[in-house]
Amino acid sequence: MSDLITLTIDGKSIQAKEGEYILNVARANDVFIPAVCYLTRCSPTLACRLCLVEIDGKQAYSCNTKVKEGINVLTQTENIAKERRAIMEVYDVNHPLQCGVCDQSGECELQNYSLYMKVDSQNYTIKDVDRPAAVWGVMKYDPGLCIVCEKCVTVCKDMIGSNALSTVKRDSDGIDKVFKDTMPKDAYSMWNKLNKSLIGFEEDNCTDCGECISVCPVGALVSADFQYKSNAWELNKIPAANPHSSDCAFMYYETKHESIENSDEKIYRVTNEHHYSTLNGAARFAYDFENKVGGKDEESFNKAVEAFKKAEVIKFNSYITNEEAYILQKIASKTGAKLVNKDAFYYKKFLENYSTTSGKSLYSSTLKDVHDSNFVISVGSYLKSDLPNARYAFNNSVIMNKGAGVYFHPISDPVMEKIGKKGKTTEFVYHKPLCEESILYLILDKFGKDLPQDVQTYLDSLKETRTKTVTETIKETVVNIVKDEETGEEKEVKKVVPKKVSTEVEYEFTKLLENIGQDETLLDTIDVLLAKKDKFSLMVGEDLYTHPKAENLAKLCGLIDRFTDFDIVIIPSQTNTLGVSLLCDLEEDASGFSVGYNEKADFQISALGDGDLDMPALNQQEGTFTNIDKKVIPTNVAIGYKGYVLNDIANAVLDTDVEYTIEYTIELPEEKGFSAIHFDKLSNHFGNNRVEYRGYDILPIEIVEEKKLQEGINSSFIVEELDEATSKTLELNEDEMIIYRANPINQFNEFTAIAHEFASDLESGFFASKSLFEKLGLEKGDKVNVSSNGTSLELNAFCDEQIDGEIGYVSTFQKDLATKSLFEQYRYSKAVIKKA
Repeated sequence: MSDLITLTIDGKSIQAKEGEYILNVARANDVFIPAVCYLTRCSPTLACRLCLVEIDGKQAYSCNTKVKEGINVLTQTENIAKERRAIMEVYDVNHPLQCGVCDQSGECELQNYSLYMKVDSQNYTIKDVDRPAAVWGVMKYDPGLCIVCEKCVTVCKDMIGSNALSTVKRDSDGIDKVFKDTMPKDAYSMWNKLNKSLIGFEEDNCTDCGECISVCPVGALVSADFQYKSNAWELNKIPAANPHSSDCAFMYYETKHESIENSDEKIYRVTNEHHYSTLNGAARFAYDFENKVGGKDEESFNKAVEAFKKAEVIKFNSYITNEEAYILQKIASKTGAKLVNKDAFYYKKFLENYSTTSGKSLYSSTLKDVHDSNFVISVGSYLKSDLPNARYAFNNSVIMNKGAGVYFHPISDPVMEKIGKKGKTTEFVYHKPLCEESILYLILDKFGKDLPQDVQTYLDSLKETRTKTVTETIKETVVNIVKDEETGEEKEVKKVVPKKVSTEVEYEFTKLLENIGQDETLLDTIDVLLAKKDKFSLMVGEDLYTHPKAENLAKLCGLIDRFTDFDIVIIPSQTNTLGVSLLCDLEEDASGFSVGYNEKADFQISALGDGDLDMPALNQQEGTFTNIDKKVIPTNVAIGYKGYVLNDIANAVLDTDVEYTIEYTIELPEEKGFSAIHFDKLSNHFGNNRVEYRGYDILPIEIVEEKKLQEGINSSFIVEELDEATSKTLELNEDEMIIYRANPINQFNEFTAIAHEFASDLESGFFASKSLFEKLGLEKGDKVNVSSNGTSLELNAFCDEQIDGEIGYVSTFQKDLATKSLFEQYRYSKAVIKKA
């Protein structure tokens, strides 16, 4: 049965999904309704009231009114025009005359709507008060320009989940009573709120994503670094994809010449289509990491060609395009060199083992699916730093879909806990490392249907019947004999009183809960969260595919995909981890003469300017990435490059004559799921219907036949006792603690580290919660000696007030800081930490 209904907007017959807001339906069908405060993917705030429409003769707000069968909507009437005009006049009251220097001028919604509604006079006035500007991390807030549309508050709550912004009261004179009687009702209500409000900021909750800057319709919230650097209309918009993380979110590099003396292009800022796509802070602020090269160094190039010809090992990471990965595979196939990329190797192995029990070559879900679900679980990913857009998806599921979520991780995260209401819509389970296997078994046990017999038998073997005392309050009727003092007559008086009653009850308990460090109340909480939920998503991350038992974990994920209602996302840890894992034959390690691409080796080609031959950075290249949503996404050149590129080396080694790297886009192997499409034919935009028209979907490489799948489950998947020996590998001596391989918010790699907004305040080393910092006797500016995995390093120590607990983390985003050596494959390690 179709869920489409038919309505009419301005005489146009339109079909829409039941439950959609009128404003979104109008926009999707190219009908314009003005709205300053509304964001397509967020909840309505009714702050501006410009979206007034008439529905069957009655006025309503289109941003929070849902479509119904047969309704007739008018977007323009005489009264609506009067209301909108008055609202715009109110917005213009005391708005500073700064358009000539305001960063938003030229793309300001206040300007646009004032012109659209032909505001050429002012009927309202009130005394202004001083509203001083403030700098909030990467942004500057000017309350004098603020129209309190609440877009910033809404996006921070609904999309980002930080809740760092809110509306707060401000001092002001009262509005003259004459206006209440003479001006339109909605305009007066909006003005009354505007006159009393400002935006407040909680620094400890902010993750410096800058999305509030993006959504601000005026110049109230701007990048503190960009302010007064350029007029908006002077900048060229270059469509691209986030080069720093696997969401590969759509963005624009905005460029123009550096100066009158220097005509070279320079990136001034990064922006996004905020109604459709969200950027993390690295994409928005870490944009100027280009490799500046004066020209082609022919001598170094010839040495590079010879190095590739004799290389036994080619080392590289996953911050490269699909085309470059394909080139490296072609070179390795000809020369016999081994391709070493540990990140993509572990991910590839995990996918292969996952497919043996799921029957699918690729995981079943996407971040969009997580956005659209109403029950989400995250296991093995430090979402806030690993992939902020995955955290945003988690938040959107809980907040926008009235959903619920469970977050499993060893590091306590107060910022994640801003999502929803703990115990009612979200639960945060902070467990010891190496418990991830028990968590996946628990999900299978709780949600599994018709599990393979050996799996069910094993899960049943972990169960036992226990008894607990349950105390509940009951209402008991008590009868008292009351004697009337005057008559001496006695009568019965009944009174209902509460009474606590304890009873012994039996319940089924699974040892899996003990392994996680939880009791039976966790399952009770999950039952509460599950009420009225019907669309399930599971996100798993790098902690799982670097785990000592990664093979078994992958197969468990496959079983969850196959035998529960959960769809699964396996989060790639770097920008193009998925693409590299599909395109390249990889080794975990290899010995012999090595060439490194942005990795240390005997001979290095590097986009960081530190190698034997320079290469272009990702903001100087065009090509494609394979993102977390399993889409091949195009990105474009923002800054010119004057040196050699990997394709030049390939031409010399392979004896080919390929002019441009993107000529390989159409050659990406179809047997690996890619499509034979020219780079210039790839779509790269969003529609008004909120559909993403970017690139194309990777096709499943193969689906395992049912018979083979059952054989695989019965033979290759072995249910094991939870490995006590493995769990003991992180048992601590008295002087030891656990460290975690992770990066601070918005630092992903060597390229984010050199971007000027981050490099000016670079923090790299050992990070601890406030309580752990104090426990170790550390103060700001101290250094620590960290000894782990046979390595000892002296690192800067930092207090991270956005985490809790006894596990510190060590950053790895700097190439020359050998912190990766503190860890083996797994992200956790035992360490001795002493103040230097």
